[in-house]
Amino acid sequence: MAKKHENYDVVIIGAGSAGLTAGIYCGRSMLKTLIIEQSLVGGLITSTEDLENYPGFPEGVGGEELMNLFYEQAKKYGVKFKFTNVKEVDFSGQEKIVETFRNVYHTKSVIIATGVKPRLIGCKGEEELIGKGISFCSTCDANLCIDKDVYVIGGGDSAVEEAMYLTKFGRKVTIIHRRDELRAAKSIQEKAFKCKNLNFIWDTIVTEINGTDCVEYMVVKNVKTGQKTIIGPREGHTDFMVFPYVGLSPVTNIFEDEIELENGFIKTDEEMNTNVPGVFAAGDCRSKSLRQVITAAADGAIAAISAEKHIDYIE
Repeated sequence: MAKKHENYDVVIIGAGSAGLTAGIYCGRSMLKTLIIEQSLVGGLITSTEDLENYPGFPEGVGGEELMNLFYEQAKKYGVKFKFTNVKEVDFSGQEKIVETFRNVYHTKSVIIATGVKPRLIGCKGEEELIGKGISFCSTCDANLCIDKDVYVIGGGDSAVEEAMYLTKFGRKVTIIHRRDELRAAKSIQEKAFKCKNLNFIWDTIVTEINGTDCVEYMVVKNVKTGQKTIIGPREGHTDFMVFPYVGLSPVTNIFEDEIELENGFIKTDEEMNTNVPGVFAAGDCRSKSLRQVITAAADGAIAAISAEKHIDYIE
């Protein structure tokens, strides 16, 4: 079946906070704009139940609620959305090509806002049990934790915040961390240590997760003593839940031969220019020091203005 060809001023790849903000700015500038998203609008932040540090919401706001507001605002300014995977890109010419399964999009500029994905622990049995007791989304799977023991792997902001959230559902929640202190912000740590249903296993890594249709047991190792311990479900139960939060990997594989990357992240200048004219990057997929909703949104705004300037220049 022949693919349909369409023309746009701007194609934005990714509909997280960076991509949606870029869309809002491009739409307001009367640019013909398309956002392509492979899954759900909003990105990883939609799994955060209570976002307390986004300005304008003194009582906090749910990540999904906030992203839905971004989404509605982008649509208000005429931004089009396609929910599909990008299969191939070609940035070699002045006109950029973005290809999906059914369509080929010709565009004057591209804004990459593909974000990041959760990093695997890398232990034996992990990949086989994803969705069978291993989850990367506490909001999605909290209901599966009711009356179960729950283990969260990691010690950063996300790990600790998700662990506190899961205490509302699990019988007991335990953070397993490879160091002897958390890396989360001090304000988050203070809340965690006051959380009565939250426990900690320090200086420990997970080496195996085993089971057939569910997580039946896992093997952990103390990094200081080398001692291994088998953790299983409590008496009377057959399984438990594991939530790894050990970091994030950029979703940039498709761009490896098209633009310059740095450890998988996209290199840009302060105006969000990549090394290819007309191609910009914004948000967590970009090489940067701080990955927050507000910084991603700022990136998206800057990328949109830079794209508009580029279009004016080539025309």
